[in-house]
Amino acid sequence: MKIEHLAIWAKDIEKMRSFYETYFGAKAGERYFNPNKNFQSYFLSFENGCRLELMQKPEIPENQNASEATGLTHFAVSSGSEEMVNQLTERLRQDGFNIAGEPRWTGDGYYESVVLDPEGNRIEITV
Repeated sequence: MKIEHLAIWAKDIEKMRSFYETYFGAKAGERYFNPNKNFQSYFLSFENGCRLELMQKPEIPENQNASEATGLTHFAVSSGSEEMVNQLTERLRQDGFNIAGEPRWTGDGYYESVVLDPEGNRIEITV
């Protein structure tokens, strides 16, 4: 078994698509639109691993959870090296994104930082 894809409800699907393409090398498939449900989505593919689906439907309420809570809390993207973690974290900082966790070695042996995407979703950038 493997995780095929994760999905995020987005307020601004184009902004989110651009973020993941720009900073994480994602490649977006064709935008899907269902006018009957007023639903649109993109599947984003990465070099390998699972895909990310960005979904948008105007009537979906905004998440009011501004801090960590039970449920899916983050996903991790492997950058390939400690130096890449540092470089990407700094690039995101310079471009105005919220760095929620500075680059560091964790107690369980991961080198990682944590960034919030444009809509506040937590992403661990790992080796």
